[in-house]
Amino acid sequence: MLFVTHDRSFLDNVTTRVIELDRGKLASFPGSFAAYRRRKDEMLDAEAQQSAKFDKLLAQEEVWIRKGIEARRTRNEGRVLRLEALRRERAARRDRIGHVNFDVGEGERSGRLVAEMQHVCKSFDGRCVIEDFSCVIQRGDKVGLIGPNGCGKTTLLKLLLGELKPDAGTVRLGSKLAIAYFDQFRAQLDDDATLMEVISPGADFIDVAGSRKHVISYLGDFLFPPERARARVSSLSGGERNRLLLARLFAQPANVLVLDEPTNDLDIETLELLETLLQDYSGTLFLVSHDRTFLDNLVTQTIAFEGGGKLLEYAGGYEDWRRAQRFRAEAVRGVSGPRERKPAAQPVARAAARAKLSYKEARELAVLPDRIAALEHEQAQISQRLADPALYRGGHEQVKALQARLAEIEAELAHGIARWEELETRHNAAQAPVK
Repeated sequence: MLFVTHDRSFLDNVTTRVIELDRGKLASFPGSFAAYRRRKDEMLDAEAQQSAKFDKLLAQEEVWIRKGIEARRTRNEGRVLRLEALRRERAARRDRIGHVNFDVGEGERSGRLVAEMQHVCKSFDGRCVIEDFSCVIQRGDKVGLIGPNGCGKTTLLKLLLGELKPDAGTVRLGSKLAIAYFDQFRAQLDDDATLMEVISPGADFIDVAGSRKHVISYLGDFLFPPERARARVSSLSGGERNRLLLARLFAQPANVLVLDEPTNDLDIETLELLETLLQDYSGTLFLVSHDRTFLDNLVTQTIAFEGGGKLLEYAGGYEDWRRAQRFRAEAVRGVSGPRERKPAAQPVARAAARAKLSYKEARELAVLPDRIAALEHEQAQISQRLADPALYRGGHEQVKALQARLAEIEAELAHGIARWEELETRHNAAQAPVK
């Protein structure tokens, strides 16, 4: 099977080999996507060191060839030929395409309350999209919206921003909100406008994050060369339209960012740069995305569409939601699943399950959630460090130590969650009335 995708979770879960196209050359990397990234970072570091040595030698030879008349009379012809070969090699060298340079101005801080929904309902043509949903969004929250296409994620965003009125319930917006909205349908882009007109209609300069920039230079930060600044929007590819919309979004100061499917058509390097920017963003973020890794790396809470208009809030990102779904499914199976007929030992097992927790076990159950949360926090920190290319420029001992600790955390988490489920089940069974 051969597939092309920018979905990092999908790559890690499926890939057994990565074939990369970089600057016109194909390279094959066996193993997972994570293994490819480690190997690629090492290769880029080695390439950078080799290029730096080459450029230093070329500069020295250029200084020598430009010496005075006396030096030129006695110069070594073999050295001249070597310099010409170095020049040809440097001219043939293909550097990597530059990175997108994201920056966002946050403007004035919003009030502490951003939005509050109380018992909100919304239907379209008799179909219930949102039924009796309440939530409070405060300044600095990073909220992810999860659900299948067409379930109502964009509708919820418009209700939160006051663009739609609920059929029932109330929506209250906070004060001093400066909202920047990224539209998944690219409806904000006029196909007949030029790139410059999209960014700054009628002006050659814009203010971004407190600094004044020429529009052409600003477009260059998003990988648009100067000769394309006056091109029409209709000439852009899907990925270029996404970059242009992000450029327009970040050109305006905003303390509330609403990103509806911003990751479509973006390459992995641009995705990671966008992640870094949004992690450091101190305003409020609403994010709709099907990129599981993007959600896990950014959001602090999740609103999930569970079907039939039912919405639930969860702490954390996509994996935290998945974990909660699994726990709930297991609990439902445990309550309503078919009971198997067992021999006479069944009453003994049931009595053991209903036995009260000892004092030590009760204390263990009380501290386990905090212990699991601390392990997950440490796991996220180590994963973030291992994703930083700068880590691999030093010795490999630190990388190996972090990878070993990550494996230990995964084992501790598996044991801790299993133990927590066991004690919680026994505790609940002991509290249940005897029938």
